[in-house]
Amino acid sequence: MFDKNEQRLRRSRQTRLKIRELCVGRLAVHRTNSHIYASVFDEAGVRVLVTASTVEKEVREQLAGKNGSNIEAAKLIGERVARKALAAGIAEVAFDRGGFRYHGRVKALAEAAREAGLKF
Repeated sequence: MFDKNEQRLRRSRQTRLKIRELCVGRLAVHRTNSHIYASVFDEAGVRVLVTASTVEKEVREQLAGKNGSNIEAAKLIGERVARKALAAGIAEVAFDRGGFRYHGRVKALAEAAREAGLKF
């Protein structure tokens, strides 16, 4: 019997295999109870090209002491990772939700990244 985390990792493996076939960059999302992280990987999935998270000092200052585990923080990270990716010349990526449901913070991050100009 798999526990909850092993089930999530199993689902994420299937997504990553499909994204690897597409040969595009990958916007990977990871969330914890306290923070949310977003990274853009290259086509091979080896190098991290761009990253943003609620752990960064500038983001914590913008959140003004609030927790990094809410939808507003996720929207901020989505916009931030999209701006960084566009500045690095990355306009199109595949969205890797990391086995998490497309709901709540993960959905807010994805929609904010799309609104900021990133295509997936």
